[in-house]
Amino acid sequence: MTVLITGAGGQLGKDLLDAFAEHHPVGRTRAQLDVGDEAAVWAAVEELRPAIVINAAAWTDVDGCEGDPARAHRANALGPWWLARACRALGGTLVTVSTDYVFDGDAPTGPDGHRRGWSEFDALAPINAYGRSKAAGEQLVRETLPDHHIVRTAWVAGARGGNFVRTMLRVGRERGRVAVVDDQHGSPTFTRDLADAIRRLVVSGRHGTVNITNQGWCSWFELAAATFELADLDVELTPQPSSALDRPAPRPAWSVLEGTHAEAMGIGPLPHWREGLRALLRELDASTS
Repeated sequence: MTVLITGAGGQLGKDLLDAFAEHHPVGRTRAQLDVGDEAAVWAAVEELRPAIVINAAAWTDVDGCEGDPARAHRANALGPWWLARACRALGGTLVTVSTDYVFDGDAPTGPDGHRRGWSEFDALAPINAYGRSKAAGEQLVRETLPDHHIVRTAWVAGARGGNFVRTMLRVGRERGRVAVVDDQHGSPTFTRDLADAIRRLVVSGRHGTVNITNQGWCSWFELAAATFELADLDVELTPQPSSALDRPAPRPAWSVLEGTHAEAMGIGPLPHWREGLRALLRELDASTS
């Protein structure tokens, strides 16, 4: 079985290559395959004839997307669409990775009146260009290819790429103090766990949309605090509101994803986010020793 992984140079792409190692996956970095280039996508899929295409390629610079929505649409909407069209024509299954940012951040409530995580069946209402481009990509895949998996995830961090955890470690060590927003909440997800869950999802053959994150939720401030605690770093950590950052793109205040559907499908549960964070810090330590 040939497995094609796009975005193979990114932190998730690299861990997907490891997770699918027994299938001898073919990885393509952005330099090797720009998924926004329709002709290049068709040429790659026609050459490789993959049974599975896993699309980990995306433009994830949220503020960059806000300034250039056309580029965001090309990478995050048209890219998955071209892959879905090629898979439909040539008989492949597509997995494409989406985001918590397809929701507006106004937390839904459960029967008990308490806020709950977003489910696969809640209405999409993205509040920034990045989220709109990813929501468009989801819809185009659904309309084009029945045999698809749309994997929504959030707050992704791995050992081989840029992310919030690695930024906190660097800033904490260099400066000894940092201010972090405490009014945005989400579901931290670690690429080793996510990649393995995607492998299980592909094997299951259950198509559709599914949320996959590590268990639990927290604020960015709480994630930073846990990072410094588990890394045994003495850092002066100060909370601040999102408004203090004055970023071009608004962020959803509540982007926690609910994992009930994944668990019912046998894909979860993934380890709690603190366990995923601990494993990531061990991997980072090992890579520098």
